[in-house]
Amino acid sequence: MPGRNVQYFTEKEEEFTHLLIGIGFPRTVAKVLVFLGNTSEATSRDIERGADLRQPEVSIAMQYLHERGWIASRLVRTNSIGRPQNLISLSRPIAEIIDHIQTEKEGEIRKKMALTRKIRNYVTPV
Repeated sequence: MPGRNVQYFTEKEEEFTHLLIGIGFPRTVAKVLVFLGNTSEATSRDIERGADLRQPEVSIAMQYLHERGWIASRLVRTNSIGRPQNLISLSRPIAEIIDHIQTEKEGEIRKKMALTRKIRNYVTPV
C-alpha cells in the first residue's frame, strides 16, 4: 500500500527480540514475531523494512510462525494494477503466544532434568 509508514524497532523491541533469541528462537523468527506483535497487520515488505530482514529470511520466519498457527494472512486488492497484497497479522494475542512459548520451554526443561537424573545414575553408585 503506497504511502504506508513503516514501523522500526525501538530499544525495548530490540531487547524483546534478544530475549527470544536467548531462549532459542532463530533471530529472524524473533524479529518477525516482535514486529507483528506491535502492529495490527503488515505486508511482507513492511516486515522486511521494519525488522531489517531480507525477503528470504521473512519467508522462512513466516513459515515457522504459520506452522505453529501464530499468524494469519488475507489478500487485499490495491488501487493500482498488479497482484493483491498479502496482509499478515498474529492470529492470537502476543501474550497468548508467549504463554505457549513458556509452556513449551518448561516442558523442554523437565525433559532435560529427567535425562540429567538418568545420567547421574550411571556415575553415582547406588
